[in-house]
Amino acid sequence: MVSPPPGAAAAAARLCFGLGPRPLMGSQGHPGPPGNGGPGEGEGGEARKLQEGRVARGKRRKGKGKAGAGQGGRGSGAEGKPGLQKPKEAVGLGAEAGARAGPGEEGEGGGNVEEGARRIVRGDEGSAGAGREARGRGDGKKEEWKVRPGRREDARPGRAQGRGAQAWGCIAGAGAAGVAVAAAAEEESAVREPAGRPAAGPALLRLPEELLLLICSYLDMRALGRLAQVCRWLRRFTSCDLLWRRIARASLNSGFTRLGTDLMASVPVKERVKVSQNWRLGRCREGILLKWRCSQMPWMQLEGDSLYISQANFILAYQFRPDGASLNRRPLGVFAGHDEDVCHFVLANSHIISAGGDGKIGVHKIHSTFTVKYSAHEQEVNCVDCRGGIIVSGSRDRTAKVWPLASGRLGQCLHTIQTEDRVWSIAISPVLSGQLMMHLGSDFPPGAGVLDVMYESPSTLLSCGYDTYVRYWDLRASVRKCVMEWEEPHDSTLYCLQTDGNHLLATGSSYYGVVRLWDRRQRACLHAFPLTSTPLSSPVYCLRFTTKHLYAALSYNLHVLDFQNP
Repeated sequence: MVSPPPGAAAAAARLCFGLGPRPLMGSQGHPGPPGNGGPGEGEGGEARKLQEGRVARGKRRKGKGKAGAGQGGRGSGAEGKPGLQKPKEAVGLGAEAGARAGPGEEGEGGGNVEEGARRIVRGDEGSAGAGREARGRGDGKKEEWKVRPGRREDARPGRAQGRGAQAWGCIAGAGAAGVAVAAAAEEESAVREPAGRPAAGPALLRLPEELLLLICSYLDMRALGRLAQVCRWLRRFTSCDLLWRRIARASLNSGFTRLGTDLMASVPVKERVKVSQNWRLGRCREGILLKWRCSQMPWMQLEGDSLYISQANFILAYQFRPDGASLNRRPLGVFAGHDEDVCHFVLANSHIISAGGDGKIGVHKIHSTFTVKYSAHEQEVNCVDCRGGIIVSGSRDRTAKVWPLASGRLGQCLHTIQTEDRVWSIAISPVLSGQLMMHLGSDFPPGAGVLDVMYESPSTLLSCGYDTYVRYWDLRASVRKCVMEWEEPHDSTLYCLQTDGNHLLATGSSYYGVVRLWDRRQRACLHAFPLTSTPLSSPVYCLRFTTKHLYAALSYNLHVLDFQNP
């Protein structure tokens, strides 16, 4: 760094605030207020001498500027890194910075700072060191500068930071801006670097990772969250899926089944636990995905990022947008073939198997235009299911029939089962026995029809219906009485149900589009979401959910409850 000649700081101060050719500018580009400079301020002869001395010093430095111009480069301190800079720029900076520096001025323009000025900005070792050079290397006090309340500190902090290493009168405001930029860059680089274990700290951090993992496995969700706030290394360590798996299995709709199967292994377990708290507390944002002009009785299915929903005698396929709470308005495909409304359909083996009010079953290939329909029952087909190449259908004609899915045998009835009443719902057991095993609920009173049924395992299943109850059956315990039941609080018929395979249960009621969430470890309803008002009261005909969203199909709308971004 080029040191200023003796007396240069005082002379420069008198020149800047007296009759100098380039007075310092205020925040809006106007000349600064008159200063209270040193002795001789305003004297013409003295000013001319100072001007001549300033020119002479500039010429002497011009030769040195080529060898040492920009010494300090773009470094952030008094001992900056070497950098390239034009000699002309170095001379100008040396002269102008010398004019700005002064041992006792207040404000950049030499005037007193206003009463509402900000606190004094103290430069760090880099910026304040440059100011100390203006007073001489023996002066150990830090330079202090007051800044006007509305003035920009510097429009180009990186350049101001480099100039602070070569110009002894660098403004402290620019140095402070450079320090802020340097601190931000250091913090960003620290975040990018992998967090290593701290070399020093509590004895807990020096334990082997296996032992620390065992200790943390006894912590609950709140304790793990607090431990993650200690340091970056612990934040990374406590994000391990092994620590959150036990908590996730006890949470609602976290992607784990009752047997511990992870259905969403690609999503971090900690993130799923966070969203699970919204399900537990009932925090969600309601929206409408689709609307219909006339009343419908829709049914729907989810597969990957696609939604399939029936409207009248068509089945339409839509693709979800990345947020999962909205759909692309243009359908991916339209599947037709029934003469009346589609009552029910399932997805199996890249096929859509549909049941229609015209008494027919339709088989559609999802990724082609192949469609086959055949007469199955004498009256409307209310329900259908498919598993392992076998189709089973139920109808109002009080029969259930078994059909093959093989292309060469479509429409050939394999077996007919006579029942005592209309068949409203049907489900194929995972064991695929093909035989009548038992009758469930034979003691129920007349009218307690089952409108929806689903298997959780080969020996457990759930059912709901007209009698306003959700029942949980375990075939190993009893076939006459369920092991647990939940009653709809308003005595409404339950049209549909859905479960996460673990603790969460969702049901759709017949009035006001009420969707209820249940924790199967409790008897009472957890939360209720009425989706329609009195003039447009509608049953919930079908509902499906993922770990982040719940979808409910009503007479006029398809609703979504977003639990990820409530």
